Amino acid sequence: MRVLVCGGAGYIGSNMTAILAAEGYEPVVLDNLTTGHRSAIPQVQFVHGDLADYELVVKTLRNHRIEAVMHFAAFIEVGESVRLPLKYYQNNVSNTHTLLSAMVTADVEKLVFSSTAAVYGMPHKTPITEDSPKEPINPYGETKLAAERMCHYQSRAGKLRYASLRYFNASGAGNNACLGEDHRPESHLIPLTIQAAMGKRAEMQIYGTDYPTPDGTCVRDYIHIEDLCRAHLLALSKLDSSSELVYNLGNSKGYSVREVIDTVKKVSGKDFKVAEAGRRPGDAPILTSDATKAKNELGWTPEFPDLEKIVSTAWKWHSEHPDGYPN
Repeated sequence: MRVLVCGGAGYIGSNMTAILAAEGYEPVVLDNLTTGHRSAIPQVQFVHGDLADYELVVKTLRNHRIEAVMHFAAFIEVGESVRLPLKYYQNNVSNTHTLLSAMVTADVEKLVFSSTAAVYGMPHKTPITEDSPKEPINPYGETKLAAERMCHYQSRAGKLRYASLRYFNASGAGNNACLGEDHRPESHLIPLTIQAAMGKRAEMQIYGTDYPTPDGTCVRDYIHIEDLCRAHLLALSKLDSSSELVYNLGNSKGYSVREVIDTVKKVSGKDFKVAEAGRRPGDAPILTSDATKAKNELGWTPEFPDLEKIVSTAWKWHSEHPDGYPN
């Protein structure tokens, strides 16, 4: 199967591209390289372009005889989305509309959509199920939910078969720790903590130590990048017999900020300064997934549920790529 991977030079997209190739699929990457890295996808067919370019997307779908699309080309920074909401509506909503329109024109029916747990906002209870209220609290979550709804109605119109996969915290490095996380600037806890262990940060800050959790710090659900990508392949296969799929993807187990910091110290063998600060607005005490539906319907089982294993792969990649990707 020929699969177009939109945003395939990014963290999740590059890992997905590698797994597709390893499993006998024919991935074609479309990326504008705004946040992605060309060196993360050295041996695949690559189209340098933007999802906003309708004619290019149609041409790419037709020329490469694409049979399914995976969409990872969203902006993902919550704080930035609050400062620049129109940027997020343009890329995450308008460009998804352009992609769906191009798929209709090129007669491509299947889509696996990269969504997020941010569609749930501040949950009323945890773990979070797919039926939990969708009440996003920032433009990032709101735009992802808008894209999901667009897919839903396009599916009801008989013009799309799609899977929406709501990620919790994608982590670690895949492809034998050759494909890691290189956001610029970085905002995710595990790579930030690794930067502190590498001496690239003067200290690691904990925002809030008085939450109603076992050690007072926020608890989050971390899922290894390869486990995440494997679920995409299973969802893609299930689209042969389904027109609309929605799944949470997480480990269904949470780890606190302090546990992450302690694990990085253990894996790296490095000590570093940890400072405590006040809570940040909008941080929920606990965000964990109920991934039972994905496990039951897709036969999906995470192979790397242990935090130490996840951190070990991330540490290996960062150690071997201290300055990130070369391009």
